[in-house]
Amino acid sequence: MNKLVEIRRQEYFCRERAYLDSERRVFWLAEAEEWEQRALDEIAFHFRECNLDASGHSLAAN
Repeated sequence: MNKLVEIRRQEYFCRERAYLDSERRVFWLAEAEEWEQRALDEIAFHFRECNLDASGHSLAAN
């Protein structure tokens, strides 16, 4: 989960820069969107791992 925190931090940084840098706002918002997608990918990966672990444990119990 530390990785997700760092990804969200980068996303926030880009959104803050977009707010402050009107000349490059489009660039910073595009960067923020990329970081947001990375965060969503990280969350999906985490849930897939949890589901694999849960299904493995339930199979071992049977």
